[in-house]
Amino acid sequence: MKIIPEPIAFEWDKGNSEKNEKKHNVFAKEIEQAFDNDPKIIFSDELHSLKEKRYGMYGITSEHKRLSIVFTIRNEKIRVITARGMSKKERRAYEKVKKDTSF
Repeated sequence: MKIIPEPIAFEWDKGNSEKNEKKHNVFAKEIEQAFDNDPKIIFSDELHSLKEKRYGMYGITSEHKRLSIVFTIRNEKIRVITARGMSKKERRAYEKVKKDTSF
């Protein structure tokens, strides 16, 4: 199932971007890197998809910072809702996929 539109384009919300920077120390550049880098795990976020379809993603920046990202797709663009560092449980899931997948 294809979720990420190609070419990858982002629609940034100023409020969400500032929140990610101030609260989670995650910057737009890092989020974009996580979408470009492999491996990444993308899954449907059914619990929070009442108004629009939401997805979760575990990914890694070019500097190896592991991120947990929630996003939606609007007008063929990725709109990030929130991004933060992965929890311990998320890191374990990500590392398992990384180990089981050759990139």
